[in-house]
Amino acid sequence: MTAASPEDLRQARRGAVADTLADIRRLSAAQIDRAALDRIAARLAVLAARAELFSRADFPPPAAEAGVGASTRYRLNPDDGDEDIALYLNSINPGKKTIPHNHDTWAVIVAIEGQEFNRVYRRVGQNADGSVIRLEVERELTVEPGTPIAFLAQDLHSIHVAGDTPTLHFHLYGRPLETLTGRIGVDPDTGAVVNYNATQMKPSEAAAA
Repeated sequence: MTAASPEDLRQARRGAVADTLADIRRLSAAQIDRAALDRIAARLAVLAARAELFSRADFPPPAAEAGVGASTRYRLNPDDGDEDIALYLNSINPGKKTIPHNHDTWAVIVAIEGQEFNRVYRRVGQNADGSVIRLEVERELTVEPGTPIAFLAQDLHSIHVAGDTPTLHFHLYGRPLETLTGRIGVDPDTGAVVNYNATQMKPSEAAAA
């Protein structure tokens, strides 16, 4: 059997992504609750099972010289603009960690390969103006193939990339990350609240056409 050409694979990927997002739009058209997020995660896992469509050639991990914890985020549906759901493919070098943060929209993370350890937090108090929030860990979970995680808009989590190879994970959001200017992060030591996008996030990369 003749191997598929790179262009054939890219066309197949574009079609698979479009079909997946069409199904997810239907699943997210009604109220988003945790049951709906579970259904969305299950549909995204079907796409993740087609790992041959998401090669390291088209979605390279951060270069070794970029250092421990470097990350690259590719938007897979940029033509859908800023008013639609947004699907990214993230590749993160081991050692990456984030401060606790929310997304200000719903989010689903599904792995193709690699491990991302998540801590999910509950709020246990804050000061009068909300500039300091006290958190405690509610649960922990490692996102890896077959084990997704999902969040409602104000859920707080942090990530800690484990293992010895870069991740390749889908991150799906109700709106593009770049538009979520109200996201917060919480300093794990002091509880101080910061604007997450402004202080913690770098721009996405263009995906292979």
